[in-house]
Amino acid sequence: MNRLFKTVLLTGLFVGTTDLASAYLSSFIKSGKFPEKMLNGIAGGALGIETALQGGTWAAFLGLFFHYFIAFSFTLFFFLIFPRVKLLSYNKYLVGMLYAVFVDVVVGQVILPLSRFPAWPFNLPHAVVNWMVLGVLFGIPIAYNAYKFYGVESE
Repeated sequence: MNRLFKTVLLTGLFVGTTDLASAYLSSFIKSGKFPEKMLNGIAGGALGIETALQGGTWAAFLGLFFHYFIAFSFTLFFFLIFPRVKLLSYNKYLVGMLYAVFVDVVVGQVILPLSRFPAWPFNLPHAVVNWMVLGVLFGIPIAYNAYKFYGVESE
């Protein structure tokens, strides 16, 4: 198996899983109950929220597919641009945190508006917390593995 493909696959699987686990944990902490329809809700971007929530297991699997597809896509994108953008080799932790902000903005301003999700207002305190969590669970692992894959040393 191609080394780049294997690294991107494993990194995407890791960050997709930690991001999903974080979403479940966050929802549980807020509501006190397990969010049974979260994956259905993710599928709501394609199916419409009402259809997805009534869609059962097939809609949940579709939501799972979309979640990991997005995680793998952002992982692959980072690995492909990393050797071409010198600024990315500055500091893996800072770059990872900033990449998480980039991912969140692209998802919120490009992907979600193209979906069938209803729009919701921007909330800065919520966004900052989300950026921190996403940075630690998503951005830094991607940057760390890209640095390791390309043999780049940083501070």
